Amino acid sequence: MKVVGNFRGHALPGTFFIILSLWWSTQSILKYVCKKQKQTFYLGSKAVFHLAEILEGTALIGMALTGMAAEQFIPGGPHLILFKEGQWNHLLNWHHFTMYFFFGLVGVADILCVTIRSLPSSLPKLMLSNALFVEGLVTFMEFLLQNNVLLELLRSSLIMLQGSWFFQIGFVLFPPSGAPAWNLMDHDNIMFLTICFCWHYAVSFIIIGVNYAFVTWLVKSKLKTLCPSEVRLLKNVEREQESEEEM
Repeated sequence: MKVVGNFRGHALPGTFFIILSLWWSTQSILKYVCKKQKQTFYLGSKAVFHLAEILEGTALIGMALTGMAAEQFIPGGPHLILFKEGQWNHLLNWHHFTMYFFFGLVGVADILCVTIRSLPSSLPKLMLSNALFVEGLVTFMEFLLQNNVLLELLRSSLIMLQGSWFFQIGFVLFPPSGAPAWNLMDHDNIMFLTICFCWHYAVSFIIIGVNYAFVTWLVKSKLKTLCPSEVRLLKNVEREQESEEEM
């Protein structure tokens, strides 16, 4: 059986997923820690988080366009031709192209929800649910239960798992060293991959945990450096923001 694809085709989405996981987990932790500390400083202001969402949307669109272009215009790619010489043309590339496209829609939804106040804030979560499979179950729950940090971090860990697993499959099917692909009919190889999958998930939890500890320490250390007058001012800002959220 011939395996279609290459290592770079797995490394590119794997890198994107890992970057997204680290970004989303850091953003969720920052929001949670700032709210838990009952303090609001520049990292926790609405304006900064809105700017971060616009940057996130722009980055998602950029990643999606990069992936779509790579799938279409690599040497031997379909070059935007779906049907050629009486048969379908490189459907695997079109499959990956479609996945990147839906992640680009998530970025568009991020930007629209920040710039157009009348749109529901949960729209990006709904679009992300459409773009994912396993993660979609968690993301859809997050769409129903707003501001649940555990669900947000679980989603980040699953995104990281998918990203690292892209790399693992790339090494299995297309070893960068030029060695032959693994024998997928070998029972020992199959057993190792099932164990390796669990290791990947454990590592994603560890990374998210370390990120949580670091961001929490960073926020607390920043709060300790604030003078009393700044703390009173920030408390007033926080009360105003909470009243706006209640309205």
